[in-house]
Amino acid sequence: MANEKIIDTAVGATDGQTKCPKCGATDISTNTTTGTLRCNFCRFEFKAEVLEDMKEGVDENLSGVQVGSGAADIDANAETMITLKCTSCGAEVVINLNESSQARCHWCRNMLSVNNKVPNGMVPDTILPFKMKKDEARSRIEQFVGDRKFFANKKFASEFTTENIMGVYFPYMLVDMKGHASFAGEGEIERGSYQRKTGEDSTETVYKVERFSVARECDVEVDDLPIESSSRRASGNNGETNNIINAILPFDTENCVKYDSNYLKGFTSEKRDVNKGDLQAIADSQEKEAVKFALNKSVSQYDRGVRWDKQEVTKQGEKWMAAYLPVWLYSYVENPGSSNQLTHYVAVNARTSETIGSVPINKGRISSVSALVGLIALVVSLLFIFLFMSEPGAGHFFGAIVVAIAAGGIFFSSKYNKYRNVSARHHFETETKIKVSNIKQNDASVKKFETTNSTMQNANNTTVNVQKLNTKKKETK
Repeated sequence: MANEKIIDTAVGATDGQTKCPKCGATDISTNTTTGTLRCNFCRFEFKAEVLEDMKEGVDENLSGVQVGSGAADIDANAETMITLKCTSCGAEVVINLNESSQARCHWCRNMLSVNNKVPNGMVPDTILPFKMKKDEARSRIEQFVGDRKFFANKKFASEFTTENIMGVYFPYMLVDMKGHASFAGEGEIERGSYQRKTGEDSTETVYKVERFSVARECDVEVDDLPIESSSRRASGNNGETNNIINAILPFDTENCVKYDSNYLKGFTSEKRDVNKGDLQAIADSQEKEAVKFALNKSVSQYDRGVRWDKQEVTKQGEKWMAAYLPVWLYSYVENPGSSNQLTHYVAVNARTSETIGSVPINKGRISSVSALVGLIALVVSLLFIFLFMSEPGAGHFFGAIVVAIAAGGIFFSSKYNKYRNVSARHHFETETKIKVSNIKQNDASVKKFETTNSTMQNANNTTVNVQKLNTKKKETK
C-alpha cells in the first residue's frame, strides 16, 4: 500500500457562479431544516451532487491507498489570494482563501465561489450540511447550561447569553479501511469461588479459574472513521476545553454530499492544517481498537477478561476523504488575560443534536457544599456508631472520618465532571461503523488454578488506547 491513488473529487466542479437550477440566481444558502440548498430569490430547494466515493459502506473492491484530491498534502507555499472572473459582467474578484471561499461581485452582485481543489487545505472533498436551526441550537445550549447554574461561576452565570453562538464547519478526515485482523492471547473463566479464613475475624475470597489460549482471525471493514484534521483539537490545548467538540461525534456521514461552497454561506469554517501522514498513526490505532472491541462478542465467555498479546491488522485497502462536519458552538473565556485563562465550549452536533460542554465552576461554592456533605456523612456515621455499636473503638471513629471524606470527595468529583466534562471524548472504539466477518476461533485450555484476584491481571480487551496527534516538529540536521 505504498503508492497512493488520488481520487479527483472536483470533477465537474467549476469556480465562479453556482446558479439556481430553476431561476439562475446565484444567491444560495442552506436550509437548516432540511439540509438542502435554497435559492434566496425564488426559494427553490435542491441538493448538491452525491459523491459516489462517500456512499454508505466500504467498497468491496477497495485496495491500495486512495486519497481524495481534497485530502492531498497541503502546500505550505500555496497562494492564498486567488482571482475569479465573473461570468456575468467580466469583473475580476479577489478571494482570500484564509478567510472565505466565496465573494460577491462588486459590479453585478452575483456570488462567486471556489469549488475546485486548492493546495492549501481550504476545500475538502465532501461536506455534511447543517440540519438544525440556530434557535434550536440556542435552546439546547441554554438547557445544558441551565442545568448547571447552581455551581456555575457567578460572573459566567450573569454574562451567559446564546446570542454569540456560531455555526462552524470543522475539518475531519473520513477513513475507510478493508483488511484482515489477527489477534492472539489468553482469557480466563471463573469456575467457582469460596471463602478462606485469614485471621480470627477475617476471610478472603478465593476464585477457581481456568485459563485458555485465545486466537481470533477475521475480515474487517471500517466505514467513515472520523479523524480530526485540525492540529489545535487533535493534539489538545491546555488553554481550551476543545475536547468537547470531538465528544459530540459521531455524525451521520453517510449523508455527506459533494463539496459546494454555497453550504458555507452564513457559517464559518476551520481550515485543515495537517496531512494524512500526520494522522496515519492515529487512524491505525483507532482501527485496531475498533476491531478489538468488535471481537468482544466472540470472547464473552471469558468473564474475567482477555489479554491480547498479539494485535495485527493487515490492510487490503484504505481510503481517505477530507470533510467538513457541522457544529453549533458557544464559547466563553474565563479569567481573560491572566495566566490561568481558559476557554470553555458548549457544542451541539448540528445533525444528531448531541450536546456537551464545559461550564466554569464556582470553586468556593462547590467546595463548601462538598464539605457540608462530608460533615453530614460524618454525623450520620457517628450516630450509627453510638446507636448500634456496643463497644465503639478508635477504628470505628477512624472509619467514620474516612466515610465523611469519601462522601465529600465523591460529591465534588461528580459535580465537577458534570460541569466541566474534562474526560469527555469520542468513544471511537464502540461508535465506529465496523463490520467483522468470517471469524475463525481457536481456543484451548492451558491450566486451572486458584487466585484471590477477582479479574484477570493485565486484561486489555476492554481498555482503550487513545492516541493523540504529535505536533512536535522533527529536528533537521
